[in-house]
Amino acid sequence: MKLVLTCEHTFPDIPQTYRILFRDNKKVLKTHEAYDPGAFDLFTQLKPLADFSEYQIIGRLLVEVNRSVSHPALFSRFSNVLEKQQKKDLLEAYYYPYRFKVEKEIGQFLTKEDPVLHLSVHTFTPILRGEVRNCDIGILYDPSRKLEKAYAQSIKNGILKENPNLKVRFNYPYLGKADGFTTYLRKKFPANYSGIELELNQKWVKKNKLDEPIKDLIFNVVKELK
Repeated sequence: MKLVLTCEHTFPDIPQTYRILFRDNKKVLKTHEAYDPGAFDLFTQLKPLADFSEYQIIGRLLVEVNRSVSHPALFSRFSNVLEKQQKKDLLEAYYYPYRFKVEKEIGQFLTKEDPVLHLSVHTFTPILRGEVRNCDIGILYDPSRKLEKAYAQSIKNGILKENPNLKVRFNYPYLGKADGFTTYLRKKFPANYSGIELELNQKWVKKNKLDEPIKDLIFNVVKELK
């Protein structure tokens, strides 16, 4: 099995050319709306286990690489005001290069008949619109795909074996079949590709660093998958 590791919401960074879009709300770039706090920290922890890894360098409030190109949330409430050509330029500069690079690597592994497990690392805010998310770690996957389901179950079992007190849930706080990069890749590679999104609760994140015991735990679990 080849392990592919990605992080789509790594940083809140906005290139200088587009910072004018946020001149009236600079504080939003420090919130979970702009990126996934702690996700890059976990990505870095897991990177030595990966056969290929990649992360996005700009904030999702400019263009959302974890959405299909036709999705209404591809551009945020800030970047959606851009003209058609400006949006096209953003896609050409940041969206397509990131997705094509990951897709190409997966395709090369599959050409050699190596099954691929793709882990996409994310974190989620503990409270959204007044609702407390009752979960420590979410595992998002497509239940109709047998190998993917088996990987998801192995990850959950491994986590609970190391720490039975953690609340681990499947397809929470989002559905694994919802629009996203892994959803696109499942259609592109219907055989031997498994795409799982790991969602960590940001209550375990301080100063953009994930809780050390949880990081170590997830590292051990993923290592066992290999």
